[in-house]
Amino acid sequence: MRSRSSVDGFSLAYDRTGTGTPVVLLHGWPGDRVDYAAVAGLLDADVIAPDLRGFGGSDKHRGGDYSASAQAASVLALMDELGIDRAVLGGYDIGSRIAQVVAQQHPDRVAELVVAPPLPGIGRRVLDPTAQQEFWYQSFHRLPLADELLDGRPDAVRAHLRHFWSHWSGPAFTPSEALLDRLTASYGAPGAFAASVGWYRAGSATVVRSLEESSPAEPAATPITVLWPEFDPLFPRAWADRVGEWYSAATVHHVDGVGHYVPVEAPEVFADAVRSAIDRLGR
Repeated sequence: MRSRSSVDGFSLAYDRTGTGTPVVLLHGWPGDRVDYAAVAGLLDADVIAPDLRGFGGSDKHRGGDYSASAQAASVLALMDELGIDRAVLGGYDIGSRIAQVVAQQHPDRVAELVVAPPLPGIGRRVLDPTAQQEFWYQSFHRLPLADELLDGRPDAVRAHLRHFWSHWSGPAFTPSEALLDRLTASYGAPGAFAASVGWYRAGSATVVRSLEESSPAEPAATPITVLWPEFDPLFPRAWADRVGEWYSAATVHHVDGVGHYVPVEAPEVFADAVRSAIDRLGR
């Protein structure tokens, strides 16, 4: 399905399944809304999984606003269109960041958060040599060279995406050819890769945000469940030590055996966390 309304000229494609408590699930880079297909199938809820601006079937405008606040505005507009006043928001990677921005700017619209990293509190640790060996891609994605090498070149895009889906995932997960086929079709069309990295070019990347962050005077009251994977090379578990400075009701669960793509690698774990959030709302 596709939203009828738009924000800044962006309409979002989305999947909606089930009935019950509204749950909005936000994907990361380099994924799309299908990342949550297995999670949605495990939930007895009204599950909405959109493609974010610049991804999948959503609009991809050259020179458009792909910042965290702009992405959050599109998510809120979709909730408005669907008549959802308040929802459980879930996300990983950039979807996690966008879900947290929605909760920060409009706490009345978010019942609970269920997210995998990134979380605030990383700070200047992102500049450590080991971290910078992993975060090189964020600087690369901001260069025009990235478009010259990748945009509109499906074979190059496939190789690029295969690297991240293989390197960031846990040891028991191997990206299937079907997954790579789907993402290559989505990211490989002319203009698609350039739109997908608009997030980084808008200054919303982890490195930029971590260097700019400062803990709030008071932590947010929105309950948050953090699913911190064991094998995510971007976000070691030691970086979970400051989550409480930003959230007063934070629960951090270690998810063993999996990497960066928690909803794809461990959909049962992600669904269980969402289900627990729904149960708490019922009580």
